[in-house]
Amino acid sequence: MAKYILKRTLHGIISVIIVTGIVMLLVYSMMSRDQIFAGDPLYTKVSTNRKITYKYEMWEQYGYLDYVNYTDWLTELEKNGEIDPEDRKKAVSLGKTPEVDTELVAKYVRQFTEYYKSKGYEVTRLNTVTMGKKTSNGGQAQLFAAKDRPLILRLVDYFKNMFTVDGIHSVEDYEGDRGIEFTLHDPVYGGDTFAPAIMGKGTKHRYLLYFDNEFPFIHQNLLNLNLGLSYSVNRGIDITTTMMKKQGSWVQREVTYPTGLTEMSADNLHSAMYAAGSMETGMNAQRFTDNYTNVLLYRDGMSRMGYSFLIGILATILSYLIGIPIAIWMAQKKDKLVDQIGSVYVVFITAMPSLAYIFIVKAIGNAIGLPTTFVMDKFTWLMLLLPVISLALRPIGSMMRWLRRFMVDQQNADYVKFARSGGLSEGEIFRKHIFKNAVIPIVHDIPGAILFSLVGALITERVYVVPGVGGLLITAIEKYDNGVIIGVTLFYAVLSVVSVILGDVMMSLVDPRINFNSKAR
Repeated sequence: MAKYILKRTLHGIISVIIVTGIVMLLVYSMMSRDQIFAGDPLYTKVSTNRKITYKYEMWEQYGYLDYVNYTDWLTELEKNGEIDPEDRKKAVSLGKTPEVDTELVAKYVRQFTEYYKSKGYEVTRLNTVTMGKKTSNGGQAQLFAAKDRPLILRLVDYFKNMFTVDGIHSVEDYEGDRGIEFTLHDPVYGGDTFAPAIMGKGTKHRYLLYFDNEFPFIHQNLLNLNLGLSYSVNRGIDITTTMMKKQGSWVQREVTYPTGLTEMSADNLHSAMYAAGSMETGMNAQRFTDNYTNVLLYRDGMSRMGYSFLIGILATILSYLIGIPIAIWMAQKKDKLVDQIGSVYVVFITAMPSLAYIFIVKAIGNAIGLPTTFVMDKFTWLMLLLPVISLALRPIGSMMRWLRRFMVDQQNADYVKFARSGGLSEGEIFRKHIFKNAVIPIVHDIPGAILFSLVGALITERVYVVPGVGGLLITAIEKYDNGVIIGVTLFYAVLSVVSVILGDVMMSLVDPRINFNSKAR
């Protein structure tokens, strides 16, 4: 079994890489890169030359190309000691046109151009744009180099940087002593409560390991999953945080800040991240002793993944509780009224588009007074009823269809005839023999049903305005947020691989005759 799981895992990893590569190809090669600015408010505010350089900067962040600005290049030369600070200041000032460049500027422009052209970059110079007798900030001369990134390089970098370890050198511009601190009494709780924690200096996160009263009670920021950054759906926030960060209204609780100030606040100090220069502002100076001031807030709602999982797992449980008994009943009453009614439902739910019956359920719910829109600030459990029912309808039909078919097929097997000849009743035969064998293929789908409840339902969440992961993907496609599209797709692909492997393992546990170690003969 271990050898089989390892083999399937390796095949799954290859499949995930291929799927991610295909999505990257579609996103970066077959969609106009100008579309990513459709909902960008900053793009509409900048003008002339600055608009062009802004486009290239964003294209680099989205992974389309490698981009180097002439000014940044000079700064790097200064850091490496290849140009003194005074010459750098003079070399930055490009002339309105190349003809009026100073000798020093012309020297470094020529060096910049030759160096990056030799590396395959396309070098572009934008001359000063004047508006009447004035030159706007966006119209100043610009020089930059850009080169499209090959798909294979994007793919390699994406997986290479997927997991990062937060160490004491993660923050380059950190000022002060770097190191790791272990305490048995977390300062967040006032320093008197027994609460072990590991904190870092020079790390991206202040807390690397800590305990709290929220499941799973022990949390870590040491190993981080990077699925990319969101640039429009949740601008500047990584996709993992976007899916797992809690939503809803702020929840205040007593918080003890590093300065010793204790007050009611929604700040989650365990999420503190480094932000250079942030302690210099008035409010932060009263609370913090260093630049670990960028914190998330305590909220009363669940994360996107939390809402998707809650609705999905309830729908999964409902589909099994309803689908399995009805399927058994249909198989026992084959070709009778119950079986015919069940078959009509199976045909109806299979043939009808999901969007159609979701709206039918919503209309019926509205008519009897059930909430049809998810309102986070006024959450009640009744808000989950219609989404759960809508999600469960099709799986119930699928369960009825396949389990009935498997059980009917088993009725004519030799072991069933032998059981009848032995004097067993039809009920005993169904419960002890037919159902046990017919349910094996159904068991294979249980891990997949549970895991895929994490990813949400695209249409259902959209119709009922559920703030889950499914709606996140649709919003990302509408806003051309490439990072979210690729990150969520990767998440879906990994869950698919894991569900197949777990399904095979469960089948072997339920039926000992299934042995993945032996070869077919």
